[in-house]
Amino acid sequence: MTSQTLDETAKGVFVISATPFTDDGSLDLESTDRLIDFYLERSVHGITVLGMMGEAPKLTHEESILFLGRVLARVKNRVPVVAGVSNPGIGNLAKLAHQAMDLGAAGVMVAPAAGLKTEDQIFAYFSQVFTLLGPKIPVCFQDYPQNTTVFSSVATLNRLVDNFPQLVMLKHEDFPGLRKVTQLRQQAERDGRRRISILVGNGGLYFPQELRRGVDGAMTGFAFPEMLVETFNRATAGDFDGAENVFDTYLPLVRHEYQPGIGLAIRKEILRRRGAIACAATRAPGARLDRDDHAELDILLHRLDARLRA
Repeated sequence: MTSQTLDETAKGVFVISATPFTDDGSLDLESTDRLIDFYLERSVHGITVLGMMGEAPKLTHEESILFLGRVLARVKNRVPVVAGVSNPGIGNLAKLAHQAMDLGAAGVMVAPAAGLKTEDQIFAYFSQVFTLLGPKIPVCFQDYPQNTTVFSSVATLNRLVDNFPQLVMLKHEDFPGLRKVTQLRQQAERDGRRRISILVGNGGLYFPQELRRGVDGAMTGFAFPEMLVETFNRATAGDFDGAENVFDTYLPLVRHEYQPGIGLAIRKEILRRRGAIACAATRAPGARLDRDDHAELDILLHRLDARLRA
């Protein structure tokens, strides 16, 4: 197991990596190397692969292992790498999780299976998951009800934290969710509960406010990860106004990239323009930008460049 094993102290920006493809939909492993270098050069604190925005559901099991192995070989243990392993079949989930840890992943990320409706069903599902994974695999719970349609209450999350020490991180993507962060932090302190790491997603759209609420960083894939890192660093140093100012500079692009349906195509096109990947293709079925989309992006990137130069 890697020395970068995930635990409750994890903090900073764990960038959600895109998965590079060629125009014909094949994995682009050369661009994978370049993309990982791009992330590391921008001082990210960790990398998460095989997430929903990494197009994990479109990969075969063999492709997932191939891509993860390539990423880990390029990272060379410089930062922790978290592998998304969510799968409708718990056996498939556990198989990928164990293989990911054997390859050197720091931990795994699991989202609730679609169709769970009650608090007891959610708890029972994760009880099965944790039993199959065993106590030595650190887990990040992905709380993303907009996608999974599963709402996990503060009470259920607290119950899971109390019962399963291997649950060390929450990827918070409930929406709206600022109050949920406050409740989790306040109740943990009040009850003497183990404090777990909370990283936020949703494109980083509310990152400065979430940092004020007590989160430990972000786990999202914005194509300018250096902004997330700088926002985090300033907030951690107590300069929340400075953090807000950095974030505000990029906010029009953050908002634009977060569009449902087409956001990943925009993100990958920005990464292509920045030289991080050779091709912006998403794997079918996936959105592709048209002429108007490219023109809008030209304007937004030009305006961002002007603001940065100013």
